[in-house]
Amino acid sequence: MFLRLHRGGTPVTVSIDGRAVEAQAGDSVAAALLAAGVSTFRRTAKSGAARGAYCGMGVCFECLVTVDGIPNQQACLIPVAAGMAIITGQAVPDPVTRRAP
Repeated sequence: MFLRLHRGGTPVTVSIDGRAVEAQAGDSVAAALLAAGVSTFRRTAKSGAARGAYCGMGVCFECLVTVDGIPNQQACLIPVAAGMAIITGQAVPDPVTRRAP
C-alpha cells in the first residue's frame, strides 16, 4: 500500500473512475491514484497486462490514464486539481499508427 510521508496539503476532491476521492494539492495524479488504492492504471491493448506507476518521472509511459476526457495522459506528470475526472483503463490507440502507446 502507498502511504504519504507527510500530510498537510490542501485537500481537493477528484473523481477516479466515477468515485469521489480526496487527494492533496501538490499530489500528482499517480500519487492520488496510489493513495486511493489504485495500482492498475491501465491494461495493455494486446495482452491485457496491468500497468501502473513505474518510473514516476515521465519516461516510461506506463501510467497513462484519461484526465478530464483527454486520453493517454501521464499520471506521474499531471498535478491534481479540484473536480478533476480521472479514468483508468485501456490506453486509447494512436489514430495514425492504430497502436496503443
